[in-house]
Amino acid sequence: MGALARDIMGGGTSAGQAKAMNGRTASAVSAAGTALSDATALNATMNRVTTVASGAGVRLFNGEIGDCLYVYNGGANQLIVYPHASTGTINQLSAGTGMTLAQYTNCVYRRVTSTIWIAHMSA
Repeated sequence: MGALARDIMGGGTSAGQAKAMNGRTASAVSAAGTALSDATALNATMNRVTTVASGAGVRLFNGEIGDCLYVYNGGANQLIVYPHASTGTINQLSAGTGMTLAQYTNCVYRRVTSTIWIAHMSA
């Protein structure tokens, strides 16, 4: 977890740089598609998915090893979260398979290799 932008700026870093260090926030993402190939691509560090049709999903971005994404499911249905590519895995799921994120839960996804994401889910 990063520091607050105001704390980073207190050390002399510009506001723009401090915000970039903390990543972008998407506060109203709509899940789409029912497969890795047509799921909504996530482009922010913090993602609040607000529209989730039955079976709809999102896809993690193809970031760097060590990158971390936060996904919150605030939609009306379970959300399917897919890895970045068909060769990607989340925890022990098969390659390209999405994991289910229950309604009103949050999950942190950390990329640990070029193909593996580890998911830390809230209760």
